Amino acid sequence: MVRLTVDLIAKSRSHFKKKRGLSLSEYLKTLTHLHFYNKNIESIGDLSMCRNLTVLYLYDNQMTSISNLHFAFKLTHLYMQNNNITHIDNLYNLQKLSKLYLGGNRIAVVEGLEQLHELKELHLESQRLAPGEKLLFDPRTLLSLADSLCVLNINNNNIDDIRDLAVLKEIQHFSAADNELHNMEELEDVFSFWPQLLLMDLSGNPVCKKPKYRDRMITECKRLEALDGKEIPELTRQFLINWKACKESKKIKNNKHVPSDLSIPYSLTNDFNMGQAPHPGHIYSHASIQGWNPQQSLRAQQLEIPINGLSRVAVSSDIYSHTEA
Repeated sequence: MVRLTVDLIAKSRSHFKKKRGLSLSEYLKTLTHLHFYNKNIESIGDLSMCRNLTVLYLYDNQMTSISNLHFAFKLTHLYMQNNNITHIDNLYNLQKLSKLYLGGNRIAVVEGLEQLHELKELHLESQRLAPGEKLLFDPRTLLSLADSLCVLNINNNNIDDIRDLAVLKEIQHFSAADNELHNMEELEDVFSFWPQLLLMDLSGNPVCKKPKYRDRMITECKRLEALDGKEIPELTRQFLINWKACKESKKIKNNKHVPSDLSIPYSLTNDFNMGQAPHPGHIYSHASIQGWNPQQSLRAQQLEIPINGLSRVAVSSDIYSHTEA
């Protein structure tokens, strides 16, 4: 089992050359970058003497968890992609962390990032999940990243719904290629909350095959500079935005000119029969209904007529005259 410790750092040729007569403890205090990628490392030991560490490269190893980084208050970049990590935890002290690379692991739930208020980039692509599983997001983590996260990479994670991500209002670069996104309207709803979006990649999703997919994405994301790896010319963007605005304007005008339906089907019948079918022998034509003046009837003399042998109902004389005509 290979464990990253200060002894392993001391034995490293690349670091040994930089010591230049310093004691090990003095040298460790000067370290800002540690390069231990592809070394079959399975865990992290006590590195608390590396108190000025800002960048740590541990990708392409055999690590199953994140641990013993509580000392790294100054850490800004952490590269741990292509390991065997199953959970995101023990990062609460890394409050200056701005870039986190965890792609190619075995993470099923994005969580444990509530204290990382300066995190700007989160890379979670291609998690090695069990068949049928998809990458999920803890709402508490998303809410805590809402004001800081600018770059999110969730490529190839069987994701079919990103509505929970709408809170990430500062997103500028979004990669969700090779997933199962299919609902155009849901995507448009989410992107309406992302006014800063500049680059987006949704290639390899079922939604890309839908009619006018590219046009609709461009008109919804008005600042988008590139979609699925293809640049968006400014003239194309303006044309599509203007076309959509014109179409919506015409739709509003058409709705204003549609006359409302003033007919009152069976309104008189409802008055006579308390919501039942028309009284036998009385047929109320559309023309007679239109000729009825409700204001006049209120002032008209009231008559009492029997209905099907039930109690008498008061009816205006004007209405009665129509029905007898």
